[in-house]
Amino acid sequence: MKAVCWYGKHDVRVDTVPDPSILNSRDAIIKITTTAICGSDLHLYNGYIPTMEAGDILGHEFMGEVVETGSSVTNLKKGDKVVVPFTIACGNCFYCKKDLWSACDNSNPKPEASETLYGFAGSGLFGYSHMMGGFAGGQAEYVRVPFADVGPIKVPNSIEDEKVVFLSDIFPTGYQAAENCNIQEGDTVAIWGAGPVGQFAIKSAFMLGAEKVVVIDHYSDRLELARAENENVETINFDDKEVYDKLLDLTGGRGPDSCIDAVGLESHGTSVDSLLDYAKAAVFLATDRPHALRQAIYCCRKGGTVSIPGVYGGFLDKFPMGAAFGKGLTFKMGQTNMHKYLRPLLDSIEEGRIDPSFVISHRLKLSEAPTAYDQFNTQKDTWRKVVLKP
Repeated sequence: MKAVCWYGKHDVRVDTVPDPSILNSRDAIIKITTTAICGSDLHLYNGYIPTMEAGDILGHEFMGEVVETGSSVTNLKKGDKVVVPFTIACGNCFYCKKDLWSACDNSNPKPEASETLYGFAGSGLFGYSHMMGGFAGGQAEYVRVPFADVGPIKVPNSIEDEKVVFLSDIFPTGYQAAENCNIQEGDTVAIWGAGPVGQFAIKSAFMLGAEKVVVIDHYSDRLELARAENENVETINFDDKEVYDKLLDLTGGRGPDSCIDAVGLESHGTSVDSLLDYAKAAVFLATDRPHALRQAIYCCRKGGTVSIPGVYGGFLDKFPMGAAFGKGLTFKMGQTNMHKYLRPLLDSIEEGRIDPSFVISHRLKLSEAPTAYDQFNTQKDTWRKVVLKP
């Protein structure tokens, strides 16, 4: 089969690789019909996530048709149309039973690296390094899905792929980010990053009762999309305005009730701390660039919440813990507990309350993936979200 494979920083190729096969009775084989490139895939492309190996198959946002199931998979049958969550979970461990699916104890067969870095290992992830299990991803023609009796959700054949494929990651990720804010009636939520996760965080914040959302970015296309798709959205281009002062103006001097960092470890900026992040990362004196997170902490009101769906992988420099402590902030973060959200968010799509396809900017063939990665990485103002068709 054909698959998108990683060979190093800024080097992805479409290779011919062996077809996947059933290895465990709880496996299923899915023929991919639609897959996508996620912003967090760029962390792999840019070399920020360790334990990648040459030839690893990329991709954690995908859906398709069931073509084979293991003997223990009774909830799926050949021909079913399914969306597969990017986190892999067993369904039986302490964490799965508490709806903490991304903390699954049994789905990561290579926990040593994560335990060394983080103390404990999280769940396995599709196409996202060997410390996350070394599982082949879904930017391919076929994929093996472990614990298929727990993960994939069946979707109606009548709904086109582009409306449901983002249930695999970015729609639930944006929703969990907003849910973590514990939004109350009348709240103002500030969101750093108007990429796809940020766009879904906007939608979700309003679904959960926010009165106003303020979005901070510097890509005009993304800010325009936020305004076009939502009412009561204010936008701040951080190239043009002082973010802190503008947020105070918009909130009567109090600051946002909640702040969402939908950017993560590759944040951009022109302030002194951001320039230092670039310099330190360039000479391997730092791992992550947390400029957006620092700003969110600084801007959030006293007693507010900082929600972090943006991916961080290492150690943060100049972290303003004094500000966080002094203001009594609450932090909520982590990989998305995907399985918790699949059914309710599918219901919201079926009921017509949201059409997630609004974020798509480019539709390409799987064979065009190397070009798509390059353009998505360098032309973020116009290359917002790429879907690929095998």
